[in-house]
Amino acid sequence: MPRARLTPLSVTEAGAALIDEVGFEKLSMGTLAERLGVKTPALYKHVTSQADLVHRIAIVSMAEFADAIRDAIQGRAGSDALAAGAQAMRTYVREHPGRYAAANAARPTGPDDPLIPAVERVVASWAAMLRGYHLDSGQEIHALRMIRSALHGFSTLEAAGGFQIDASVDDSFTWMINVLDQSLHAATSSSTLAR
Repeated sequence: MPRARLTPLSVTEAGAALIDEVGFEKLSMGTLAERLGVKTPALYKHVTSQADLVHRIAIVSMAEFADAIRDAIQGRAGSDALAAGAQAMRTYVREHPGRYAAANAARPTGPDDPLIPAVERVVASWAAMLRGYHLDSGQEIHALRMIRSALHGFSTLEAAGGFQIDASVDDSFTWMINVLDQSLHAATSSSTLAR
């Protein structure tokens, strides 16, 4: 069977699939080349290095992640949006642990890096989710950081098999979302009372 013609996009897509299978730490150009049925040097016609490949995967991941959150929260507000967005993140990390790790490791390489608008889309999706809580602008960044920290920690621990105690992980997740929701409502109430 003739080998498919490689492009930067096809190499990135194959790398994204591979990184989810083998994990962020085990990705290698040699393994990807083998998967694509080519010699390793052939990949360097399409990506400049493994770091370039990981960066491209991060851009794809951030775009997918933004879409997943946006789609989950569409038409929802407040508690419902938080629960739906949180579940979308949990599902994405569980299904794409390598891509998610690549996205978290990536840093913009310059002002024109396509990673920047991809990250901005993720932040915009989370900000849209928070609109139902009517936080003031000073509180919103704190809320975004709190939610990201809690969900990142829970989702990555779960994806790595880190929850070993014999209790429902789903129940723990729901409990955490309820606590976050209560905290956000309390922050809104205290802000209103202070005015």
